[in-house]
Formats: sequence, C-alpha cells, structure tokens
Amino acid sequence: MIKAIYPGTFDPITVGHLDIIRRAAKVYDRLVVAVMENRSKKCTFSAQERKELIEKCVKDLPNVKVVVGEGLTVEYAEKIGCKVIVRGIRAVTDYESELANATANMSLNNTIETCFLVAKPELSFLSSSITKEIASFGGDISAYVPKAILKDVSKKLCVK
Repeated sequence: MIKAIYPGTFDPITVGHLDIIRRAAKVYDRLVVAVMENRSKKCTFSAQERKELIEKCVKDLPNVKVVVGEGLTVEYAEKIGCKVIVRGIRAVTDYESELANATANMSLNNTIETCFLVAKPELSFLSSSITKEIASFGGDISAYVPKAILKDVSKKLCVK
C-alpha cells in the first residue's frame, strides 16, 4: 500500500488543488492532504479553517484524510508514514521552485519520492492568491473555488 502526502497552504483550496487531490487519490492507496504553515505567506484562513474547508470538498473520497501538518514537509511525511510527496505543477516557474524543493527533500531523506502532477491547461493560471485578489475587488470566484465551500470562502473574503 502506498501512502502519499499532498502538502500546501491551501489559503483557500481552489478547484485546481481539488483536481490534483482527486487525481492523486486515484493513483495512491491513501492520500493525506496536509495543511502546512508557510512563514513567508500571511494566511487569510486559519490552519483549522483551511482543514475544514478541504474536508468539505473531499468527503466523497474515502482514501483521503486532511490534517494540519507542521515542520519540514519531508520530515512530517516520514513521521506519518508517507512514501511520496505529491506536488502540482502549473508552469515552468512552478517546476523550477518545485524541483529545488524536491532536491532539498531528497538530500534530507532519499527514501521519500516527489511526484509532480501537471495542472490541466484550463486550471494552469489558478492560484489561491489570484482567487483572493479577484475576490478583494468583488469579482466572481465561483469558477475558482469548489462549490461546496463557495459561500464560506466568499463570506470570509467579503465577496458580495
């Protein structure tokens, strides 16, 4: 049985993140979605709120568990028994930064592999930051946020 981890900030989860989760859940026996803290980002949602939002989106996926993780991803992955780190790639810039992270993780623990899943073309522009930016100007984010959490996210982002 292969257990994988999909770490991220998910502030908030987007339809792009959810697509990666659904695809990874088909590939791996168990998938842990780990809400991680990123000290370089100021989050709008608390870690617990992000966890709850993701749980609403994945309740139909029995092999997916959502947790709040801490520390270095590769160390957390080892702690919870994951052999693979799943990362989504949207563009060349993502690849460059993800390659650096994967290489660093490999130097810290060469028993955990990193798997890149390429974003669908129609979702390749999407990010939590873009979603929050659009929302901050009152724009429609219904195509960017899973329907299960649209009201929750819109309320938090003060979207009318």
